[in-house]
Amino acid sequence: MGKFIVWPSEIDARLPRKYGRVIRKDLAVEKPSIHEIVEAAESLGMKVIELEGEKINPRLSGLDEEYRLRGMARVESPHGKTKSLRLIAQKIREIRKIRAKQSKSKKHKSKRKKR
Repeated sequence: MGKFIVWPSEIDARLPRKYGRVIRKDLAVEKPSIHEIVEAAESLGMKVIELEGEKINPRLSGLDEEYRLRGMARVESPHGKTKSLRLIAQKIREIRKIRAKQSKSKKHKSKRKKR
């Protein structure tokens, strides 16, 4: 099992590779939070060893505040770092789709009650 640090910028689709994105842009997600990363990693069976919510990736020092996502997670995974990041990004997309469907169904239910 490998241990490595996961920064939100490594899977952020808004950033170029120059600023730390590791996976392909079409596999990356937009504005991933550290909490989404932890949730996805744990649901994939990875172990989150350490979590620091206020750290910023040093590569992002020259960027606007809008692109500086805070947080860092130290993860233990049976896969390599790049494969683990791809799996985490895919899981975050799945989680976001599920939450979007749930919020839409709640809106439809609340509209029906008002009529």
